[in-house]
This record gives sequence, C-alpha cells and structure tokens, in this order.
Amino acid sequence: MVKEISARSECPISYTLDFLGDKWTLLILRDMIFEGKSSYSEFLQADEKIATNILADRLVSLVESGFVTKAVMPDNKSKFVYSLTEKAIGLLPMLIEMMLWGSKYRDTEKNKELLKVLKSDKEKTIKGLVKILKKRINQSEKIG
Repeated sequence: MVKEISARSECPISYTLDFLGDKWTLLILRDMIFEGKSSYSEFLQADEKIATNILADRLVSLVESGFVTKAVMPDNKSKFVYSLTEKAIGLLPMLIEMMLWGSKYRDTEKNKELLKVLKSDKEKTIKGLVKILKKRINQSEKIG
C-alpha cells in the first residue's frame, strides 16, 4: 500500500517535493520521457540499479498520483505497460533544467546530443519533445 501524501505546507516547492522528492521517482520519469521506457523490466535496466520493491512502490505511487497510467500489454496479458500523462509531461521543462544544471557541473557522454540541441535552442527543443510525448500518450490510449 502506498502511503497517502499530504501537503506539509503551502509552499509550491514543498508540494512538488511531496510527490517527486525521492531520486527514484524522477529517474523513472526520466527513463519514460527521454528513453521511451514503458515496462517494469525496462526500468530495472537503468544504470542506477533500482531495487525491485522500490520500483514497484514508485510505479504504484506514480499511477495513484496521476503521473503515469498502467495498462495490460496487448500481446502479454501477464505484463503491464506504463504511459506518461499530461501531468508528467508538464515536468519536462523542470527535468531539462535539472539536466542542464547537472551537465554544467559534471561532464558526461550521456544525452550529449540532446544537451547540445538544448543549449542552442532550449524552447524549440522542449516544444518538440512535448509534441513527441503527447503523441506517445495518444498511441498508448489506442492500445489501452
């Protein structure tokens, strides 16, 4: 059972952290947004090596909080597919800023091309990514 989240204060940052304040939730959303991952087994393959019990807990929490939807895979009724919602896509600008900030202080090969494009035209790149993500939502609604 996922614990119920209640606001600790009226602060918008505190409210955001109530939902996204642990590292695993943002990393799952990162994998869905930037890598197109959508299944439990795909999330387990992340470099950070999330434990299975934590992954299961965070996926339930993401579904219950409205960031992700869960549906039975059409070709395998014993597995599930997870899809982003508009609420999750709304986090894209924040995740981009986190990515840019992190890349400023740690040089990495990960997402090098995306970072290059973001640095040249962040607004246009974000709009393009949002369009792709919304298209994924539409496709997943047709499946589920």
